[in-house]
Amino acid sequence: MTDATELIKQHDYWIGRFEAMACPCEVLVSTGDRSLASRVVEAAHTEAKRIEQKFSRYRNDNIIYTINHAEGQPIEVDDETALLLDFAEQCYQLSNGLFDITSGVLREIWNFDGSDNIPDQAQIDQLLSRIGWSKVHWENPVFTLPAGMEIDLGGLGKEYAVDQSAKLIAEFTDVPVLVNYGGDIFANAPRQDNTPWIIGVDNPRHTGDQALGQIQMSRGGMATSGDARRFLLKEGIRYSHILDPTTGWPVADAPRAVTVISNSCVEAGILSTFAMLQGSQAKAFLEAQGVQFLIA
Repeated sequence: MTDATELIKQHDYWIGRFEAMACPCEVLVSTGDRSLASRVVEAAHTEAKRIEQKFSRYRNDNIIYTINHAEGQPIEVDDETALLLDFAEQCYQLSNGLFDITSGVLREIWNFDGSDNIPDQAQIDQLLSRIGWSKVHWENPVFTLPAGMEIDLGGLGKEYAVDQSAKLIAEFTDVPVLVNYGGDIFANAPRQDNTPWIIGVDNPRHTGDQALGQIQMSRGGMATSGDARRFLLKEGIRYSHILDPTTGWPVADAPRAVTVISNSCVEAGILSTFAMLQGSQAKAFLEAQGVQFLIA
């Protein structure tokens, strides 16, 4: 193991832990083979860091930085970046413009730190002109972003890293593994005794102290969207960090949290985000998708 990771035995499986993408990461490996468990965790750690370095908006040496600082000039992207841009465009279309990777600029005025610091409408209006996937030009492999706009793959990156880590692990072993990056999860199989993984879901009204429920998962992805730790509160009104890119304001009447279980972590993450963006219609939206979910 490297200095950046740790590996401990827990019951009949190993737990590897490390930090990546600004969150705690765990990889559970159901095997008695410590050497194999170590290899699995190292592979996941390497892949998570690779994706973070390539797609984080906080770096100044990756493709996201290059696109965001191109001043309107076309940028040719690699196949992996193209895949994510294609998916972002699909999400934009499927959500009727509510999922928009150009809306990250709203963070300039919205800081969800639990305070009552609500921006005024004039500030929001100034930013809306810099938002809108419809303003970009994307023709694989060339992406052109108007000057002054930005893209942010944060709404996809962690879930993508989970699925890619699991895919990489599958290239050298079929041992049961659960990958958990900050609550975004994928399990490739039930544990070696053929029992499911048991996953607790945090109650957003008592975060860290109480579970909303438990999920039994043998294979598939799970993701949660919510405002337990990122919100504003003013005059009794709670403002979620889930923002509507068409108005610049938090989505009204959104659930406190939505957890979705689906075929992959990316799919679960998109559905949970789409549900939050539906506001008061979140439950009806999820019921129409035919997926397992918890909502609070």
